[in-house]
Amino acid sequence: MKNLIDSFVYSGHWPSAGSFGFNTDILATNPINLSVVLGVLIYFGKGVLNDLLDNRKQRILNTIRNSEELRKGVVEQLERARTRLRKVEIEADEYRMNGYSEIEREKVNLINATSDSLEQLENYKNETLHFEQEKAINQVRQRVFQQALQGALGTLTSCLNSELHFRMIRANIRILGAMQKITD
Repeated sequence: MKNLIDSFVYSGHWPSAGSFGFNTDILATNPINLSVVLGVLIYFGKGVLNDLLDNRKQRILNTIRNSEELRKGVVEQLERARTRLRKVEIEADEYRMNGYSEIEREKVNLINATSDSLEQLENYKNETLHFEQEKAINQVRQRVFQQALQGALGTLTSCLNSELHFRMIRANIRILGAMQKITD
């Protein structure tokens, strides 16, 4: 015991004034400090632990209550669904007994509507093909005409002098203008 008291009184073991720190070396720590810290932890920790356990218990009880309420709701929904299923089965039997002729009528109507749609599509296809053919023919005609004009102009340019050349160009421009008005 004397050694214990001497360790408190002896100034070499006391930290210098104005500083505070934790000694993490367990063998060099003071047993009284350890007992105070453990006491504080046990005293305050018990309350915190009890609060945590109570909160957890309340959450579990609430979860159980909610689960029971949900289960009751689901059972009621299941009963309503079974009742509705019975009604639907009865209606389905009625439809089966009376509905075969309706199905046949709908089938015939669907076949007729599909046939009409196919006919319309065939007509549209034929019109489109005819239009595209006419367009292609007109494009070929225009190209042939342009090439013929270019060839004729090339021949005229090489054969004519500049005065005669200018008169021919003006005449051809008038002819082309008249042809363009006709085609428009």
